[in-house]
Amino acid sequence: MDITTCLKSLLLAIQQYRDSRTAQHAAQLHKQLEEVSGLKCDNLLSSGQFLPTECVSGLVELAGNPNTSPALTSSIISLLAQLGSDDASREILHSSYNLTSTLAAVIHCHSSTPGEPLVLQCLQVLQKLTYNTRTFQFTNYIHELISFLLTNIQSQNEDIIMPCLGVMANLCRDNPSVQCHIKSMDNVRQFYRTLINFLAHNSLTVVIFTLSILASLTLNEKVGEKLFDAKNIHQTFQLVFNIIVNGDGTLTRKYSVDLLVDLLKNSKIADYLTRYQHFSACLSQVLGLLRSKDPDSAATVLELLLALCRTGGLRSQLCDVVFRPAGPKLRAAGHRQGSGADGGRKPECGLALVQWLSSPVDGAEKCLLQTLQLLNELLEESLGAESVSESMLSFVEMLLPVVLGLLKGLDPALGDPHLRKHCHRITHVSTLLLNILTYTLPACASLLLYLCLLEGITLCSFNQVSAQLCLSQVDVLLSCCHSNSPLTHLPPVSSNDLSWLCAEALLKTLELMSKLRQQVKDMETSFYRMLQDQRTVTPLSLALTSHLREHVQTGLALLFEATPLPDFPSLVLGESIAANNGYRQREAELSAKRVAVQDVPPLRTNTSTMDVCSGYRSVSSLVEKIQSGLELQEQTKDSPLSEIIDVYEQKLAGFASKESRLQDLLEAKALALSQADRLIAQYRLQRAQAEAEARKLAGLLKDAERRKEDLQGELSNQVLEVERSKADMEELLQHNTRLQRDSEEHQTLKGAYNALLNRFNETERLLKELQTAHISLSKQNDALRNNHEALQQQKDKITSVLQEREEEIKSLQLDLQKKSGDITGLRADLRSKEETLKEKDQERRDLEDTVDVLRKELNKTEQARKDASIKASSLELQKGQLETKLKQKEDELNKHSAMIAMIHSLSSGKMKSDVNLSL
Repeated sequence: MDITTCLKSLLLAIQQYRDSRTAQHAAQLHKQLEEVSGLKCDNLLSSGQFLPTECVSGLVELAGNPNTSPALTSSIISLLAQLGSDDASREILHSSYNLTSTLAAVIHCHSSTPGEPLVLQCLQVLQKLTYNTRTFQFTNYIHELISFLLTNIQSQNEDIIMPCLGVMANLCRDNPSVQCHIKSMDNVRQFYRTLINFLAHNSLTVVIFTLSILASLTLNEKVGEKLFDAKNIHQTFQLVFNIIVNGDGTLTRKYSVDLLVDLLKNSKIADYLTRYQHFSACLSQVLGLLRSKDPDSAATVLELLLALCRTGGLRSQLCDVVFRPAGPKLRAAGHRQGSGADGGRKPECGLALVQWLSSPVDGAEKCLLQTLQLLNELLEESLGAESVSESMLSFVEMLLPVVLGLLKGLDPALGDPHLRKHCHRITHVSTLLLNILTYTLPACASLLLYLCLLEGITLCSFNQVSAQLCLSQVDVLLSCCHSNSPLTHLPPVSSNDLSWLCAEALLKTLELMSKLRQQVKDMETSFYRMLQDQRTVTPLSLALTSHLREHVQTGLALLFEATPLPDFPSLVLGESIAANNGYRQREAELSAKRVAVQDVPPLRTNTSTMDVCSGYRSVSSLVEKIQSGLELQEQTKDSPLSEIIDVYEQKLAGFASKESRLQDLLEAKALALSQADRLIAQYRLQRAQAEAEARKLAGLLKDAERRKEDLQGELSNQVLEVERSKADMEELLQHNTRLQRDSEEHQTLKGAYNALLNRFNETERLLKELQTAHISLSKQNDALRNNHEALQQQKDKITSVLQEREEEIKSLQLDLQKKSGDITGLRADLRSKEETLKEKDQERRDLEDTVDVLRKELNKTEQARKDASIKASSLELQKGQLETKLKQKEDELNKHSAMIAMIHSLSSGKMKSDVNLSL
């Protein structure tokens, strides 16, 4: 099943469930969600199609509805997280669909059960959604979300602490409104103490989240100055670099780099880093990460290196580390370009950067552009020095063929993504080549040489081919620029517009041709030919009316070269600049009106419609000028007839393109009507949220009125107190002289009070120590008492056994006496019973031995009981002594309390004297 059919089924299921929340409709919607989740939905949101927009709007609405079941909400959030897999989609979900507010509302509804899987899922999606995006504190449910995060960060639940810290770090970073809100909360000091305790956590991710939050909230305050002072900052640097090099993963490395970038914004910390003794070694280890094939890790490292390059004191050190390899190695690598950049050797830092320019790894385009920016910064620093080393020129020779290879492969038939990517490449590569040409002449010769090697032809025929290549590339860019902006009088909506990207790449290419026109054959002719092409007017007018200084300077330089040319369309350029300025003025007025009416930005369709209307008005004015051709001819008698004909032909071609554009806008109007239904649904949801907020504000208003009444009562009391104080002040004026005499005595008593206060603190400390000792002795006494009772019970048992044995012994002795009394009469029986007597004697001996053993055990038990009694008596004696000491300390404390009370009374009298003195 294709993606369109699945989205239609999903939209139908959303509408059915929205109309009737039955179990059958919920199961059908859940099934459709699983089917869409199984499809490949990359760049679905950024396509701007109607069907995905409606589906995502409905899903966000259902997820924010508290009546939706948690299981269905979890499935919806999972699908939305899957759709927001790239940065552009996440930005659309955050800004256009307000998914951040929806997730915050879900968390607020389930805030009583923070360990619930749905809450953890929302926190994880929020962490990805709010990364590198700014969330204003006035967004719905953001205050509740911040309160939830603060509460759970200070809890003991380890499962929720880490995602809460991650979301808090994202909200606080580069967000002054959220920072001020957190600092104004009542429990912010307790929050700071909790964060400082987290710095000793065994998880590096928790430590980095904590440092990021502390840096955002306290970097310019006293707490931040203590945390990031000269004593601690070197340990922080070492920790951050260790985490970047040996971190738990890409997430921890990203937040570590962001933390270091934020710290570098502080000039004092940047100065500390320039004096960090292990900075070069840490940079070498960080650059070593570029040798891996992971685009995410490489992009993070390159972002850090770009931030270091923007710090003046660190750029030179970074150049030393990157270009540290010896000259012969670099030169050998440059000459062995055909067999690989490393030539079987382990690549150095500079070679690792060059490898990312030609890396075949998927998703490495961002790394390529970052590498070009970094090399631009580094080469500007190195080549701009007073003396350029031979190793540096060797590196440039190795770099040039790789960089020039990036200019090839421009094909508009491959689609807008390929064109956008190639325009970015052309802009950055041209900027890098312009810097090389500006700072070193040998690099220019190397450029020509390696262009020759790249094309595989001789140096004699290279000049013609290179000029032809430049012409073809400029021609393709002009075609792309005009095909993506049919209303050529209007500037693009943003700097990311495809037509503006093509225009920027075209300007950079023309600037590069201007630099090479004296060195390359036919380059000057090709350059002037392109300047006289009427299609160049659009990018040139965009540059001259840009808000960026660099673009304006480039446009002025090209205009300076083109003005003396005979066929340069200066009239068309003037009209284009005027149209651009008028469009910007109208757009500013419309933006001001939109801001005055509502805070929500208008739809793109409305903006494009207004643009076309304004373009249509300019077209109508041009038609009127053509109809009044006689007047135009009278004004342009001195102009060549061919120029006027070219102007008319261009206007007519523009009319045809504008007519097709207006037809497309009529079709887009139907799409706008369908989008209006979605806006109505969003308005209803926002109205419900606004009503909830209004009820909340009404409750706050009642509380404020109640507080106002309380304050009015307090104010009347304060007025009475002021009147009383006036009477007291009159009395105090009468006693002013007496209080002046008492001031010296007060100073003496104040010194005595401080001494007594110190003694009181010392006594209080001793009391606490004695209480601690008393508690420990009480515990020992209880333990000994328990042992004594156990021994007493054991003694009682042994005593009962001994008594039984003694009774047996007495009975045996009676038997022996009877037998000895009858022994004279039983002489005859004695012989017959001698054997029996011997056996009885043997039994008696055994019993006597047993009695002896029992007596010995009894003696040992008695001795142990005596020892335990002695210990118990000694402990009771110590207890009595401690109780006596405690009574003495309590008496002393009572005395001190009386003295302190007296001192307080005297000091209150002194305060009144001070009031009289001030009067």
